[in-house]
Amino acid sequence: MRTSARAMATGVTVAAIATSLVIGNPLVANAATYPSDSAKPDLVSLLSGYDSFWKSSGTNDLHGTVVSGATLAQNDQLTSWINQNATKAQQFTALQDSEYKNTPTGYDQSSTVGQGLGDALEKLYLQGRQNGDLPLTEALINSNTGTTGAYVSTGTAKAHFSYPRPYLPTDASATLPAGDDQVNCAPAKVNASSLAANRTGKAWADAKGNLTITRVPVQTDTTHEFSPSDVVLDPGYGTQGICTGGSYPSGHTTTAYQAGITLATLVPELAPEILARASENGNDRIVLGVHYPLDIMGGRMDGEAALAARWSDTAFRTDVLEPARAELTAYLEAKCGNTLAKCIAAEKPYQNDPYGGKAIPGGTSQIVTDRASAVKVYNERMDYGFAKTGTTGLAPSVPTGAENLLLSTFPTLTDAQRTAVLAQTEIASGDPLDQSGTANGSWERIDLAAATSATVDVAADGSVKVVSTGGTAKVVSGVLTAPNGTTVQAGSQLALAGTGLTAGATYQVVLHSDPVVVGTLTADANGAVTGSVAIPAGTAAGSHTVDLVDAAGASALVAPLAITVTAAPTTGGTTGTGTTGSGTTVTTPTGIHLPVVSG
Repeated sequence: MRTSARAMATGVTVAAIATSLVIGNPLVANAATYPSDSAKPDLVSLLSGYDSFWKSSGTNDLHGTVVSGATLAQNDQLTSWINQNATKAQQFTALQDSEYKNTPTGYDQSSTVGQGLGDALEKLYLQGRQNGDLPLTEALINSNTGTTGAYVSTGTAKAHFSYPRPYLPTDASATLPAGDDQVNCAPAKVNASSLAANRTGKAWADAKGNLTITRVPVQTDTTHEFSPSDVVLDPGYGTQGICTGGSYPSGHTTTAYQAGITLATLVPELAPEILARASENGNDRIVLGVHYPLDIMGGRMDGEAALAARWSDTAFRTDVLEPARAELTAYLEAKCGNTLAKCIAAEKPYQNDPYGGKAIPGGTSQIVTDRASAVKVYNERMDYGFAKTGTTGLAPSVPTGAENLLLSTFPTLTDAQRTAVLAQTEIASGDPLDQSGTANGSWERIDLAAATSATVDVAADGSVKVVSTGGTAKVVSGVLTAPNGTTVQAGSQLALAGTGLTAGATYQVVLHSDPVVVGTLTADANGAVTGSVAIPAGTAAGSHTVDLVDAAGASALVAPLAITVTAAPTTGGTTGTGTTGSGTTVTTPTGIHLPVVSG
């Protein structure tokens, strides 16, 4: 087996690195320099909600007592369904996401989450890391040695909770497949017998209580997407590090979210897509049948707490995170040949269809096609539709330091305002693993994809309101109104007024949902605009929004104005100034000549 130069220098083989990581002990060769190097999150405390469902024997032997059979049964059902219904393409992606050898001939989660950047920027990101053009980013995000990518270890937590993996037999006399470690993974020694009674008679288990799980076979990655070499992808079912390692929390998912949240904070313009890709990475551990949804939820919480600790460390943020962000942004723009915004607009975004359109029990088919769907899928995977196990209706419970995960998304907001954004976008209380109201706060409820795609309205008194999520993150300081009312007939004029804009700036007025430019407005010396625009005669009746876009193509700092369009008259022409039809124009009261869009 080959070793990387870094591994050879330290006398550590790639095999040792891989084994160490899958059982939750990342190898980081950094002396303590920053406060957060030693002040790491206590994952056992952070994840202690799991004690409400399972109580381990205390000897790290994968045995224990079922506390909540219903929750663990739902955990089993979802695991079996995901494993049985993932497409062949998703199985291959899951194998890619299980790769843990980031060497010249391998890769890891910090590579695969790069798909969240979109098809063009992902290629540039991977090339930059492979070619040595992104040394600061590499040192930060690498899942083996990165200062954020390999920041926390799940080993202690895995040993504490000691829960058997889904594919392990409940029958101590079962026969292992050929090729498995017949000694260290022997069913007499490693089994899920403590779960047999809770599984027997369930549709997703056999008569002995063995969970219905199909192993995904070893494959070779010849795509060269993440590595210039062919890479053998082995899920490791029969290896000691996997079979004897506790299932909760998922170490792979922890490092995937450490890498994903790192990348999302370095490139906040694509944070929702990157986070959705990290959620796919975690979900792929279920696809392989080596983890359960609760394990994935725990791994996400680990990653959130880890990156919050790093972003909350002022020295680390200044010396490490911000220079890496500047390096990556400059590199991507130089290689793309344009601004990041325009590069993003020109590429194909991250997309995914894990189950071929089939809907997960109690949920959706989790198809990602654009930002809005990426945010929805991320939200669904936050709790996988688990039945509530805790108190519902509790107030927001944002953990201390979590607000710093939004520093690069909303740099102009205060800590209190960023906390308010998280509070307004977090999910409801009562889910498994929710610790609302405790000293830890609830990492389970933090919806980073929603928060990083929020339109935030800042009032004169400094209070903030999240107007919407699933779009471009922006802070609203201005106001757009319709002085004559927000109901307008198709083909008529809509009067607009706005304040809080950039003095002298000219804005396009865009009608949504199918974006149509319907006019322009120029702000006066006080940052105010007034004027009217023509609503196209062919606009469908119903609810729409009007937004302002600046010369760079970015939404102006006003909340979209909701309007209602009523149908144009069917006879007698149109209402308002101008004519309709292709190629004609409408003259607005401000003297702007605009094309009238119909159909």
